[in-house]
Amino acid sequence: MEFGRWGSRRVSAMAGLVLSASVFCAGPASAHVKWFCAYNIAGQPRGLENVLCPDFEVLILVAFTMLLAGYVVEWSAIGTALLAALNRVTSGLRDDTEVIMRAACGFFFVACWANGGVILTPELKTSYPLIPWIQLALAAGLIWRETLIFTALGIAALFVYAVYEYGIFHLLDYPIFLGIAAYLGLTGLNRTFFGLRPLDVVRYSAAVTLMWASVEKWAYPEWTFPLFVTHPGMSFGFTPEFYMRAAGMVEFTLSFALILTPLVRRSAGIILCTMFVAAVPEFGKIDAIGHAPIIAVILGIIGDDAPSRRLVHLRLGIKENLARFKVAISGWDFLLIPAAYCAALASFLVAYYALHSVLYGTHIA
Repeated sequence: MEFGRWGSRRVSAMAGLVLSASVFCAGPASAHVKWFCAYNIAGQPRGLENVLCPDFEVLILVAFTMLLAGYVVEWSAIGTALLAALNRVTSGLRDDTEVIMRAACGFFFVACWANGGVILTPELKTSYPLIPWIQLALAAGLIWRETLIFTALGIAALFVYAVYEYGIFHLLDYPIFLGIAAYLGLTGLNRTFFGLRPLDVVRYSAAVTLMWASVEKWAYPEWTFPLFVTHPGMSFGFTPEFYMRAAGMVEFTLSFALILTPLVRRSAGIILCTMFVAAVPEFGKIDAIGHAPIIAVILGIIGDDAPSRRLVHLRLGIKENLARFKVAISGWDFLLIPAAYCAALASFLVAYYALHSVLYGTHIA
């Protein structure tokens, strides 16, 4: 019992630090710039030689340190206590994840119907008069579990229509909608996707969405610069150039963490959720409506107490906390985290610039 109370105090202290850091990172880092500023997707992005600067390398080292620290803590006795306390605190989220998802998506589609003129996000405009009524029908389909599959198909159809209108490169900002559609469809059918739970599918789609958006902050930082004029306090004294590099790295690292082990991904989810919520007072109802579905997804991730398979195996086979810690710092996972992070970072950078070059004829370097 004493050990549990100590773990709860640790979670409370950790939550305070997370909230402080999240408020610091909120603002342009968590507001979707296309909703508030002029942009030109076909324009020449910053060359990779400008992106991969000394500041960028330092930020990568900081990201490595934080990810590895989180991994080591998770495999220690402290991590066990933190996870147990977090499970108690978030039990309501775990039990009501489906309700939260359906309610948030319902709110989102009703708001889109009421405002009119958008497909899925504020900058995806449409004058097609049937779209708002489709959105209202999608919201209605969320009321009953049996009709979730129809809402899922409708979301996928709106995504395809948006691709037709705006192109695939633009919609690569939003694979989260396909993940939400998969979550709703699989939940309604009570099935998994090749062994993946519905929540895992939407979690991976959220990670991909946010990692892609991070690259955009490095490729087109100038899109966000007008926000520093209208909201001067958001730079916290940093230059706009450095702030955008740091904001992109924070977002990419937290998004990458969503695919890692339970404590790491849930801690990342807490920070991301706080960032999104903290941005709402600055950017208003457009930000609140636009980010409602992804906030719901992240709340589901925070409440998800399903352990990774390796964690279950280790805890069944090794009882001593010290032995667990030694395995954590000597196992392949500890060495693979930096390699996987670098591979993900390189993959998204290359994919973004290469696809942009193919579609718009821009230069990579």
